[in-house]
Amino acid sequence: MSIKVFRNTKIYVVAPANTFTGGPELLHQIVYHLRNDLNIDAFMYYYPSNNIIDPIHPALKDYENPFVRKVEDKKENLIIVPEIINGIKFLKYFNNIKKAIWWLSVDNFYLSFIFHSKKNLFLPRAINKLTFLIFRKKIFDITSLVYKKLEKNQLDLNEFKTIRDTDYHLVQSYYAMKYLEEKGIEKNKLFYLSDYLNEKFLTVQTDLSHKQNIVVYNPSKGYNFTKKIIKRTKDIEFIPIINMTRQQVIEALQKAKVYIDFGNHPGKDRIPKEAAILGCCVITGKRGSAAFYEDVPIPEEYKFDERDENIPEIINKIRDCFENFDERYKDFDHYREVIKNEPQKFVEDLKKIFVKAEN
Repeated sequence: MSIKVFRNTKIYVVAPANTFTGGPELLHQIVYHLRNDLNIDAFMYYYPSNNIIDPIHPALKDYENPFVRKVEDKKENLIIVPEIINGIKFLKYFNNIKKAIWWLSVDNFYLSFIFHSKKNLFLPRAINKLTFLIFRKKIFDITSLVYKKLEKNQLDLNEFKTIRDTDYHLVQSYYAMKYLEEKGIEKNKLFYLSDYLNEKFLTVQTDLSHKQNIVVYNPSKGYNFTKKIIKRTKDIEFIPIINMTRQQVIEALQKAKVYIDFGNHPGKDRIPKEAAILGCCVITGKRGSAAFYEDVPIPEEYKFDERDENIPEIINKIRDCFENFDERYKDFDHYREVIKNEPQKFVEDLKKIFVKAEN
């Protein structure tokens, strides 16, 4: 199956204005490759649109993607939105254009649904901001609170008519593919289109001889479990990725021997891949995409269920990576090779999905 593209087709990709994270960059990458590798008229559409003079984040200007402030609602055209609520609700304004949701994650759809209401979890979120600012600690695991709220309210993907009526679903991970299939999305509407690291990032050179016995982690997720590991390893230095520029993240990962990533993996997360490319051993949990070898292709011995009884084993694995780094580094050769080949595979998958047809 494929998505037909005609000579007069225009493809619009919706992204938040002046925002630079992994998701928005990927949205820019698809427009870039549709235009330059498939010779398809593709454009960015930013929200909010009309009240921002320049909606392109400086870090994304190198893609040189044109943007529009109006989408032509014609049957030969296609609009692609990210899976968050602010993206999906945009589809209801159109009647004729073909519609696609790109599931860059699964969990973030539900997270955005809860966060969309400013009243939802306002107090724990505010407390977390304050305590992290002062003590570098978070009191509440917001993700866990969100899932408890979802379980209580029995929110179901099938309740959303806009999603049920969408023509196509692109998925960034096998985790998302399996989830949507289980939710009843027709297989002929599903297309696998993953992601890749910024190619400039892939050219960064790391001197492994400068590696130190340091663990880097992302405190924005899984922190309640990670802090238990930190408390039991007073002799190990842990560096949180917070308020860092891209260059500072690179420098931290180049220095560390280990990157740990617990908590939810809503899609094929970017930082574990960056860590591997920069020479880190990667240790993860088994939630979300991390449970799928196709999404996080590292040896099973580096993946752990987030249970207290597994903490000693996780610590032993960290120390093993420190003490036998030259050997443990090789355990991630396959992962690094997969990551390096992703830019080429991304273009190949685009060509399989978007096929030109006669008008």
